[in-house]
Amino acid sequence: MKIFITGIAGFLGSHLAEHYLDRGHLVAGVDNMLGADPANLVPGAVTLTADCNQPDAYRHLIAGSDIVYHCAAAPYEGLSVNSPRLVWEHTLMSTVSVLSAGLAGGIGRFVLCSSMARYGAQPHPFKETMPPAPVDPYGTAKHAAELAARNLCELHRVDWTIAVPHNIYGPRQRYVDPYRNVISIMINRILQGKPPVIYGDGSQRRCFSYIDDVIGPLTNLGELPAAVGEVFNVGPDDEGVTISELAELLLGQLGSPLRPVHFAGRPHEVQEATCSAAKARRLLGYEPKWTLEQGLAELIEWIRSRGPRPFEYHLPIEIPTPDMPATWTQRLI
Repeated sequence: MKIFITGIAGFLGSHLAEHYLDRGHLVAGVDNMLGADPANLVPGAVTLTADCNQPDAYRHLIAGSDIVYHCAAAPYEGLSVNSPRLVWEHTLMSTVSVLSAGLAGGIGRFVLCSSMARYGAQPHPFKETMPPAPVDPYGTAKHAAELAARNLCELHRVDWTIAVPHNIYGPRQRYVDPYRNVISIMINRILQGKPPVIYGDGSQRRCFSYIDDVIGPLTNLGELPAAVGEVFNVGPDDEGVTISELAELLLGQLGSPLRPVHFAGRPHEVQEATCSAAKARRLLGYEPKWTLEQGLAELIEWIRSRGPRPFEYHLPIEIPTPDMPATWTQRLI
């Protein structure tokens, strides 16, 4: 098969590329490097450095693809409140651009990687039967991208499916980004001798998915007939962990005597975000194998091997507000 992956030099995209290359398939993709790392480039994959919003640049690569995995986005949920244009351009409009190029090029199936942000602040655990109710620009952009994928694929008679992953983490994650990836931010800070940052009281509850537990279900989303026209939560459906508990786990694994430092809560942050994975278990054979402790140990070792690094404040703030986190405005992370 021919596989096309957007965000191919990113965290998830590079793992997908490696997985399909190992199975003997042709793999190509595009990445604008906004949230990627050149070290993630996978040998054997045809990779073009270009933005998804420049479809003319990659039409020749996406044409004839059996599966398109659209992993590229600007996954900055918290920052989207203050930088909505950036997030919408690289989350919604990028999806429309990739769909335009892919549908014109005769793709076989379109797999959109969405986000739990689609559910907003509804009662948890989130289920696919719930109507999307996002509370921030990122969640709204992801939901709009889902609608675009469904509409355009059905109009042009192309199979589609939507994955809703639960906070994926693991090696290759961009750990110098101060705006996202809480686990990697905490590890990078602790290795620098700095305490982990917690917004609010730390009682926010999340579920986290180790990367190796996600690749299999995503493969099935691209290949199984039962996945067509469906939305799937993909991630552990246990009780999750609070941010305070996460910080303590990391401090313990790193053998650090540091204590977390608290800042004011981030505006519009959802308190509880856990999902049901019953549908993925039933139709995709999903069964997570990695415990949180095992996954954290792997990521710690990977970041330690590369070394702690300064955080990069590389994104513009479009709408400054008084309640923006001081960690962003004063570059305190």
